[in-house]
Amino acid sequence: MLSSAMRTPLRRAAAAQAPTRALSTWAQIEMGPPDAILGITEAFKRDADARKMNLGVGAYRTDEGKPYVLGAVRKAEELLLAKKLDKEYLPITGLAKFTAAASELAYGTDSPALERLAITQTISGTGALRIGGAFLQRFHKTQQTVYLPTPSWGNHAAVFRDCGLKVASYRYYDAATRGLNLGAMLEDIRGLPRGSIVLLHACAHNPTGVDPTPAQWLEIQRVVEEREHVAFFDMAYQGFASGNADRDAAALRAFVAASKAPVVLSQSFAKNMGLYGERVGTFSIVGADAGERDRLLSQVKILVRPLYSNPPLNGARIAAEVLTNAQLRDEWLGEVKQMADRIIAMRSALRSRLEELGSAQSWNHITDQIGMFCYTGLSPEQVDRLAKDFHIYLTRDGRVSVAGITTSNVNYLAESIHSVTKD
Repeated sequence: MLSSAMRTPLRRAAAAQAPTRALSTWAQIEMGPPDAILGITEAFKRDADARKMNLGVGAYRTDEGKPYVLGAVRKAEELLLAKKLDKEYLPITGLAKFTAAASELAYGTDSPALERLAITQTISGTGALRIGGAFLQRFHKTQQTVYLPTPSWGNHAAVFRDCGLKVASYRYYDAATRGLNLGAMLEDIRGLPRGSIVLLHACAHNPTGVDPTPAQWLEIQRVVEEREHVAFFDMAYQGFASGNADRDAAALRAFVAASKAPVVLSQSFAKNMGLYGERVGTFSIVGADAGERDRLLSQVKILVRPLYSNPPLNGARIAAEVLTNAQLRDEWLGEVKQMADRIIAMRSALRSRLEELGSAQSWNHITDQIGMFCYTGLSPEQVDRLAKDFHIYLTRDGRVSVAGITTSNVNYLAESIHSVTKD
């Protein structure tokens, strides 16, 4: 056997003669850009200042700034645990008890569309959008472009592009008034190619919080119908916007009742039931009759099967229990209203304090907007100053998650905003 003294030179010689290792197959892949919201959260976590605020995350917080699990959800979990249910696979389209209850919540218990609705459970709202995009890419061949409002949720464009659809936009937000630019919106939708796919936020527009009034919705509906566009509703905040689930679904239901425009719907239970990590949602298509419903659903199944086979079980069971148990449903609707009311109260408190500070700017839009988010009108530079000088973190478009505001920090927030906007 060679001694260690002899082995060392041999190893060095072998290493010198070894061929240079080939470049990795993945060497040309560039680093992707960081997620904007994740970056905000990481910066917030690194900040040691006791006054720090994270207003970037779109998740409800209590007035103590803590995550909130609804009481109705906790009770539903206890009831389900006591039943000792199995963990078998769901069908491709999910838990029928859940999808039936979800469709009634969205379309109304007395909607005639329920009998001709092709609906599948999805992996929350994002999954619903992805299934909807895949369906339209495969079957809506006359127009392969989805038109989004400007601005829209940051993930909309990526989801639809990854489905193979083109993405374009129509005007929506008016930066001057910090409200809806209805005239421009109608002009753009009217000018789209006939039969285009128009994405509409059903309520609590993300990121602006600017929703059309009922009268404005009728004008939008009229133009969509005249142009024979596909109305793709994204409803992520039903009940969470106004505190009333029926009111928040009014625009969707009006389109369906008229039966003059094709309607598809992405529905999420992340915000209104607090089931963020459970990933609970639906995608549905309003068919012309029961026969068309069955054909549509058969094709939806074909789309879902190679993507994820079938959806997760636990969250759907929780949502179904809450929606179908009369006592839990009433408790849930009450809790949703409480969450909405707290957000509305924080809007009022923020605006009032800014006005008390003598701000020369108008802050009416804070209370005119609705839902989880407020589009403040702050510039990227002002947002950067809030983070650097005041330890307040939000997205650089000036979007504030109102759910992150509490009675203990609203005055500090107002004073900080006043400091960066008074010059």
